[in-house]
Amino acid sequence: MKQFSLPADGGLIEKGIPDDILHSYEKIPADISEDSDEASAKIADIISDAVNGSKGNIFKLGLTTGTTPITLYRELVRRYKEGRVSFQNTQIFSIDEYYPVKGSENQSRNRRIHDEFLNLVDVRPENIFIPDGSIDKEFIEQYCNEFDERARGLDLLVIGIGEHGQIGFNESGSSEKSKTRTVLLSYKSRKAQSRNFNGNLDETPKTAITMGIGTMMSARKIILMAWGENKAEAVKNIVEGNVSPSCPASFMQHHDNVSFFVDSNAGSLLTRVVAPWLVGPCDWTKKFIRRAVVWLCETVHKPILKLTHNDYIENSLVELLEQEGPYDKINIDVFNDLQHTITGWPGGKPNADDSTRPVASFPFPKRVVIFSPHPDDDVISMGGTFIRLVEQGHDVHVAYETSGNVAVHDDVVLQHMDAAHELGFSDKYMETKRLIDSKRPGEPEPRALLDIKAAIRRSEARAAVRSFGLNENTNAHFLNLPFYETGGIKKGQRTKKDTDIIRKLLTDIKPHQIYVAGDLADPHGTHRICTEAVLETLEELHDEEWMKNCNVWLYRGAWMEWELGKVDMAVPLSPDELIKKRHAIYRHLSQKDIVPFPGDDSREFWQRAEERTQNTARLYNELGMAEYQAIEVFVKLF
Repeated sequence: MKQFSLPADGGLIEKGIPDDILHSYEKIPADISEDSDEASAKIADIISDAVNGSKGNIFKLGLTTGTTPITLYRELVRRYKEGRVSFQNTQIFSIDEYYPVKGSENQSRNRRIHDEFLNLVDVRPENIFIPDGSIDKEFIEQYCNEFDERARGLDLLVIGIGEHGQIGFNESGSSEKSKTRTVLLSYKSRKAQSRNFNGNLDETPKTAITMGIGTMMSARKIILMAWGENKAEAVKNIVEGNVSPSCPASFMQHHDNVSFFVDSNAGSLLTRVVAPWLVGPCDWTKKFIRRAVVWLCETVHKPILKLTHNDYIENSLVELLEQEGPYDKINIDVFNDLQHTITGWPGGKPNADDSTRPVASFPFPKRVVIFSPHPDDDVISMGGTFIRLVEQGHDVHVAYETSGNVAVHDDVVLQHMDAAHELGFSDKYMETKRLIDSKRPGEPEPRALLDIKAAIRRSEARAAVRSFGLNENTNAHFLNLPFYETGGIKKGQRTKKDTDIIRKLLTDIKPHQIYVAGDLADPHGTHRICTEAVLETLEELHDEEWMKNCNVWLYRGAWMEWELGKVDMAVPLSPDELIKKRHAIYRHLSQKDIVPFPGDDSREFWQRAEERTQNTARLYNELGMAEYQAIEVFVKLF
């Protein structure tokens, strides 16, 4: 299944550029692929060739755990089943494990690597070496020393990096010479890992066993890998930054045979992507020119119309001047281009000249579908635009793709049960309490409990859209896509069952506008799967007559915003509209204060949303545009 990424629009012309110039800003050479499937195929080539080339000798292969290697494991399993590679003479070393934990427990890294790879290929049991989280504390130091000695000198080590540059459980402050050992997990790491323990921090281990950085560095060849925008900052630090214990993977710069495979999103902050004109010749499309000018404004701290010829010359934009100049023409063209993204009519302004507007005036009103991965992403991410579309008279429908049930805290459920009893309805408090008490770490939650949590989230979503006038009975649709309903944090893969549900909704409504979460940084993967399910369905519907007049707009979630160089529509919000949006977000009470899986950001969702949109308005203002209270921005997919 193809992973979602934005189509390229201009950029570095890499053909013919020598490698030393292409990687001139990189201390570890980065191979940037479109998505993790493509990158994983390249890594699988290296692994397969190395294993097959060992000619019957034992090949020592170190592998990572977690979510990053899943696409790689699938590719290796596929090649094994096709008879293209055998692991019979391969020793497998895994790099980490929770401690204490039994290898048979669902949360165990041991269990995961077996389920996702080892049990599906022909590795001999005696050739599998995974840190044992069940070793008695009295013997754990000796065990780690023995494991370390055995793991040194790997032929190939393939590891994923964490969001803060950690490798294995080597966190910030780890020594370059560290060995296999037990480590205390930081609060931040435990918070992140708690998603594997039903969001319960108390049940999340406080310690782990990890292969040391020094042990990793003893490998003959090392491959690092990272997918998604949430890894972009770490990738930049590792590839282009200085070596620092605060970013443990940066120590890999000292290895003489290391390479880094990333997808386009994880590599999005590298210099050759952010400012490719510093590296070589570029394809200067209209949007790419805007990207360059916005970058220049940020670099020299000037608005667009105050940029000078010398500003372009002194910041390596000579090629742009030669092809598109003079500089004042470029300034005016980009200023007008960016100005024309701003509209107070996201559904189009009736009977208006739309030649420079982002949305056509006809037809009016439009049929609109807003896809919301969870039951609150609609108002958090594009609530102001949503409200404006409704108030301007469009036929707006919102489709909540998943139930969001696992993101409801047990205490919230009990509070609802208690309120129902106090109001004279059936007394289900103790029955629900028993359901909650029956939960087991790592196992799916009881279905009856999930159904209650889903009902809570549906009621909140209906209240939110009702607050600004949408008919919650006819225009709020709860799709409950099957991939999500596993009862745990780990979700299934999207299937035809998911796309069939989306297909029916779209063919019933036949929208003129579709809004989709283009959130590539989603730490849990749900947004990405939801987006890909919608886009896959739209590909299937490509030849439908109504699709000829349908446009797809991508909004961002609570974590990141589109960079201005990519924006196609910017919807400004007044102070009053920002308050309306905030009040809609407030209706999602189960997500306030005690969200089980908030990520690293401690702010509430309404705070994230407001600060993000206010920052966007500030950026527009700094470029010389009008000053607004807040702005929501969108990218047009087609």
